[in-house]
Amino acid sequence: MAGATSWTGLATPPAPARIANPARTTHSILSTAPAPPACPRAFCTDHRLRSRQMDRFTALGFDNTAINLVSTPLYSNTTLVSVLPTLFGGGTIVTMGKFDARKFLELCEKHRVTHAMLVPVQYQRILSDPEFDRFDLSSFKVKFSTSAPLRGHVIAEVMPRWPGNIIEFYGLTEGGVSTILNCAEFPDKWDTYGRAGEGCELRIIDEDFKEVPPGTIGEIVGRAGAMMRGYYKREDKTNEMLWTSPKGEVFYRTGDMGRLDEDGSLSVLDRRKDMIISGGFNIYAEDLEKMLLKHPDVADAAVIAIPSEQWGETPLGLVVRRQGSATGTDEIRDWANQQLGKAQRLHDVELRDHLPRSTIGKILKRELRDPYWKEQQQQERG
Repeated sequence: MAGATSWTGLATPPAPARIANPARTTHSILSTAPAPPACPRAFCTDHRLRSRQMDRFTALGFDNTAINLVSTPLYSNTTLVSVLPTLFGGGTIVTMGKFDARKFLELCEKHRVTHAMLVPVQYQRILSDPEFDRFDLSSFKVKFSTSAPLRGHVIAEVMPRWPGNIIEFYGLTEGGVSTILNCAEFPDKWDTYGRAGEGCELRIIDEDFKEVPPGTIGEIVGRAGAMMRGYYKREDKTNEMLWTSPKGEVFYRTGDMGRLDEDGSLSVLDRRKDMIISGGFNIYAEDLEKMLLKHPDVADAAVIAIPSEQWGETPLGLVVRRQGSATGTDEIRDWANQQLGKAQRLHDVELRDHLPRSTIGKILKRELRDPYWKEQQQQERG
């Protein structure tokens, strides 16, 4: 495909990964994983994580001719993944104070942009601009996507209309897990996240923490040469992330459910931790549920992800009011949103007589989510 940049080296079977001895490694970076503002999950990593990113991204044309248009927040690891290689290679960065699809297209044409890191909802907004096809985007070498699934039908629309390749990533901010989908080279894998990245080894485990064969759904775990050294002063949280293979190899648990096919391509099917990905930002349902349950008229609450044309996914609160309460859903939503971070706010709140639970008392989130996603699938099928 014309304008496509190959990255075959990052989509080949992974080399054996080894976790370095922390005693011989300098802790140089203190990063923050997605978490509620009141309890940031900081973790320590080392120079190798960023150093290896520089090596890998050099293969994608991040030299002194690269022009990278940055439209996502600079504090986000999503953004840093492309910003740092641009600086390392002596390229040019063009920043947007706030993303706007039309302005993005104008800047691409004006500055002859070659690279851009985007989240899926941005692709949708850009493509929906009625003037998209009149802009000259021929300077593009490659576009990236991460933070949420870039659906196959979106890729199918982008590839013929927007010059340059698409590289989609899946991984953990903490390291250990990374996959790469080269859309130009693997058009039959557009509904997956591609294969394990260089030096990464992926496994799928069941509820008993035993590895399962290809095609079987389970929790995604991975390890690589670049992995965090642990959550800062949170050994308990660090230990929760670890899975040790029968050979004694340490893997990081993602909390995501998925499967590997016979070719090693990864499909992510659900999020065990019930994380909601809205506009590229991770939202933890538990944090929103805790806030709803602080309302004096709420007896029970669950938060789920529902489809959103604007954000990809958006959080919906489902609440059971206390007996005798007549408080409206708008009032409950507004009360909670006033105390939540901007990226965490509830799209809406709906009432339920009760919330379905398992025999051990866990709320059955899948049962709550399914009607909303089935309705969207029916609409897409016409």
